[in-house]
Amino acid sequence: MATDDELETGDAGDTATEEKVKLTLDVKIDTRSACERHVTVTVSREDIDRKLDEAYSKLMPEAQVPGFRHGRAPRKLVEKKFRKEINDQIKGTLIMESLEQISEEQSMTPISEPDFDPTAVEVPESGPMKFEFDIEVRPEFDTPNWKGLQLERPVRDFSEADVDAQLKRVLAQNGKLVPFDGAAAAGDYLVLNLAFKNNGEEISSVKEETIRVRPTLSFRDGKIDKFDKLMAGVKAGETRKCKAKLAEDAPNEALRGQEIDAEFEVLEVKKLELPELTPDMLAALGNFESEEELRNAIKDSLVRKLEFHQQQRVREQICDLLTESAKWDLPPALLKRQSRRELDRTVLELRRSGFSDDEIRAYGNELMQNSQKETARSLKEHFVLEKIAEEEKIEDLPEDYDTEITLIAKQSGENPRRVRAQIEKRGLMDALRNQIIERKTIELIQSTAKVKEVPYKIEEHDTEAVDSSAGGGDEDAIPEAQAEPGKSYFAKETKEEKAE
Repeated sequence: MATDDELETGDAGDTATEEKVKLTLDVKIDTRSACERHVTVTVSREDIDRKLDEAYSKLMPEAQVPGFRHGRAPRKLVEKKFRKEINDQIKGTLIMESLEQISEEQSMTPISEPDFDPTAVEVPESGPMKFEFDIEVRPEFDTPNWKGLQLERPVRDFSEADVDAQLKRVLAQNGKLVPFDGAAAAGDYLVLNLAFKNNGEEISSVKEETIRVRPTLSFRDGKIDKFDKLMAGVKAGETRKCKAKLAEDAPNEALRGQEIDAEFEVLEVKKLELPELTPDMLAALGNFESEEELRNAIKDSLVRKLEFHQQQRVREQICDLLTESAKWDLPPALLKRQSRRELDRTVLELRRSGFSDDEIRAYGNELMQNSQKETARSLKEHFVLEKIAEEEKIEDLPEDYDTEITLIAKQSGENPRRVRAQIEKRGLMDALRNQIIERKTIELIQSTAKVKEVPYKIEEHDTEAVDSSAGGGDEDAIPEAQAEPGKSYFAKETKEEKAE
């Protein structure tokens, strides 16, 4: 999982080649939790005076003071006129060099920038300069024994029946919804007005939402089980009511973990008509020349999804074993901030593996409903895997990014260059880097493990996901996952795109 930007250690001085003189620092570090440190820094008077002398010596030839020629004013007058500017300048230099030196000399590994207000720090007329800050760090722990683990790996040889079932799902994505003057059944579509209330007061609503009747209806902050039973036999013009259970991590803190009233006004019932597999449809699905070529692409997609589940299952087992002793508590602020990054990482992984936007929304909603718990688990996994990667010198290479971006582009029917630009624009390269490092580390651990193969059962897509909150809230939507309009998740590159 990606953490926040690490403590910057850039050179604050000029491009001079002389070796920088180390500061004489008194650094006290107070451990407040496994990941939280309070740092108090005292900079010696000698360092302050040295920096002041350097600054004024550099300024003297350029200083302009009324009544004196350019660069000819006495130093005391220059110091008096430019004291504030010079103090602010050396304050910034001393703080930056102090942070750099602390980063080099202390054993802690920062995972966030220091939390402090530089404007509250002053350069004293006499005596040392003091400042303090809070910072989040990677917890300290012994690397667990990761060699020779006992693991299970799900396997399956996909049959023609598996391909038939997936082909039906693919065609459904390009099907046509037609009005139906009758009672709804499982698998049908409903156009609904949704309203959610607490003690009779409406807290959120969604108008004219098209929802498929499936066993579970999922929102960002909760879900309704047995939704297919609730809607069985419903007709246009009717209203159905039930209770919706909100998650413990719902954005609306006042309603976390509670049940609210859900009301569904049915505007229309629709049936899905699957398109015929004509040459035009084959072209629309990805420029396929035959049904056989499409079926081969579908089978490849099933294999990639299996690889995703294999990686997830192996990762879960590895991380369960490696984090058994990771009992440290993580700060709520860190979990809240990192929950979005974990969602971003998951969406990248799902896109890479060829999941549809409906499936990604369902996964995303589940993650958001349990954000604190899932983020805590993922962060602990990240810390352990990151430490193993450092010890084993596992690195990310340029070709790793090319591979990941090409796979994402292939699944979404987009050009790799455009996908890279989107990832960079949204600031997700760090999440992609962590994904690459963690996958390589998992592969290393797996290479030493004793693996037992077990049958893999294809997951039934029984959750319908709505990208909104039942209980209200201002959290961000799930990152965009869908293909470009008119393109398929199986789309092949055109000659023009290949040329790009």
